[in-house]
Parts: sequence; structure tokens; C-alpha cells
Amino acid sequence: MPNHTSVLPLRPPAARTAPGPAPREPLWRDLVGDVLRRERLAQERTLKDVADEARISVPYLSEVERGRKEASSEVLAAAAHALGLGLGDLLARAHGELVRVTALRAPAARGVPASAPHGGLCLAA
Repeated sequence: MPNHTSVLPLRPPAARTAPGPAPREPLWRDLVGDVLRRERLAQERTLKDVADEARISVPYLSEVERGRKEASSEVLAAAAHALGLGLGDLLARAHGELVRVTALRAPAARGVPASAPHGGLCLAA
């Protein structure tokens, strides 16, 4: 007697799923890299100039700016200082970018009531 098994799909058929995939939240490394690159370009400085001043390699700084590397806090602080920013300034700008990007998504798509302040984030304990 042959062995027959049934295959059960892990996902419901496409006709029953929600329209379109939920947008991904940006990665922190992408946000920080974007801030570093924007600031460097605003100052009309080269990767080499900033990397030399921060005492990190040009290829590594490039990868950090492109969001390819998760840089340590020491590397981020060095890059920020080379651009005349404090680490807090860099992180505050990245946070602002995160808020801006996530605000573009509809609050209901995140499962947060539209009336919830700050997209439902708890800002104080």
C-alpha cells in the first residue's frame, strides 16, 4: 500500500490575505548611516577626510553610511565627532528620522489607534 500524505499550507491562500505586505520598519543602522552621510555631504567633506579624522578606515565608514555595518558606539562617536556632532546629536537625528519615516505609515496599519499620541509609544514611565 503506497504512503500518501496531505500537505497543509502554512499560509492561507492569497485571496484571503490582507492586501499587500506590511511595510518594514527601517533598521537603526540604516538611519544612523543616512544621518552620517547627509551631514558629511552637507559639509562638503569626503569619506577620506572624515574617516581620517575619526581614525577609522574609509571602507568601513562607507559601509556604516550605507547601513551595511552595525558600528560600535565608539565608532559612531568618533564619526560624529569628526563631523562636529556629539553622539547624542547623531542619535537624536537618527531618532527624528525614525519618527518621520514611521509617521508616513498609516497608524491603523501598525495596529495603533489613530488617536494614540506618538504612534502609541510610551515616552515616559
